Amino acid sequence: MTGPSLPRAMVLAAPGRPLQIAARARAQPMAGQVLIAVRACGVCRTDLHIVDGELEWPAHPVVPGHEVVGVVLEVGAGVAGFAPGDRVGVPWLGWTCGECRYCLSGRENLCDRARFTGYDIDGGYADQVVADARYCFGIPKAYSDAEAAPLLCAGLIGYRSLTMAGEAERLGIYGFGAAAHIVAQVARSQGRKVYAFTRPGDASAQAFALGLGACWAGDSTRMPPEPLDAAILFAPAGALVPQALRAVAKGGTVVCGGIHMSDIPAFPYEILWGERRIVSVANLTRRDAAEFLALAPKVPVHTTVETFALADANEALARLREGKINGAAVLIP
Repeated sequence: MTGPSLPRAMVLAAPGRPLQIAARARAQPMAGQVLIAVRACGVCRTDLHIVDGELEWPAHPVVPGHEVVGVVLEVGAGVAGFAPGDRVGVPWLGWTCGECRYCLSGRENLCDRARFTGYDIDGGYADQVVADARYCFGIPKAYSDAEAAPLLCAGLIGYRSLTMAGEAERLGIYGFGAAAHIVAQVARSQGRKVYAFTRPGDASAQAFALGLGACWAGDSTRMPPEPLDAAILFAPAGALVPQALRAVAKGGTVVCGGIHMSDIPAFPYEILWGERRIVSVANLTRRDAAEFLALAPKVPVHTTVETFALADANEALARLREGKINGAAVLIP
C-alpha cells in the first residue's frame, strides 16, 4: 500500500517566472498557530504584483495566496479560539509584533515588523497552510468556500477603503474588479450612489457594475455626470489619481486602495485645492475583519466567482492580468 500523498503547493521561485507545482512535507503548527486544509483561495491583484516583481522580492520562494478559506486540521500549543474541524479564513496580514507604536495604538495594519500571507509567509495556493491563529477568522455560514474567499481581501480592503471615504453620498470606484464588486454592494446598501469607472471600452465590466446597482458606468478617462464626494481607486494606475481629483467636489477624498500603484504624474495644485485630499489604505486590522465579516451576510454581499483548479493558478493570474475576470478568481485545491 502507498501512504498518503504529500501536500501540494504552487511555488514562485523568482519574480517573472510561472508558478510551479511542488510536493511539500506536511507542516506542523507551532505555538499559537493552526494547520489548515485549504478548500479555496482567492486570486488577488496583489498576487500579480508579487508574481510580476512589482513588490520587493522577499528573498525566498513564495507560495502566494492570502484569501484563504479552509478547515482546521491541527492546533498548536496555546491556541484557544479554534479546534480541528472549524472553518476559518486567513487574510493578507498574517503576523504583527504587538510591541511597536502602531500595534500599541490600534494601528496594527502599520506594524513595523508585519508579515504577510502569501508573501513573507507561505499562502493558500496549496493544499495546506499554517497560519497565526490571531489572524484567522470564522467564516459566515451563508457562504460556500469559494464564495467566501474574496471576502478575505477584496472584501476587507474594500471595506477599509469605504470607511476611509467617509460618508460620501456620491462614490466613484475606479477599477471594477473583485474589491469593487463587493464595495459597490455595501455602498448601495448604505444608500450611496455608485459611479463605476472601468478600462476604456470594457463594456462587460460596465454592464457588470450596472447590474450590481451602479447608477452610472463608463471609461476611467471620462468625467462622471455629477461631481463625486469621494473616489476609491482599486486600479493600480497612478494616472488615475489626478483624474479622480478632477472628478471629486471640493472637500472630496480620493482613496488609493491598492498596495502598489504606478507613479502618480505631476498635477496642478488647483485640482487638489478646495480641501480635497488623497489617502492610502494599508493592509487591514482584526477589527476590520470582525466588522466586515459580520456585515457581509446582512447586506447581503453576493460574491461573483470563477473557479480554477490549483494547477491552473497561472491561467487564473493571466486572466486577471488581462482584465478578463468579472468578480473574483478562486482556486480550488
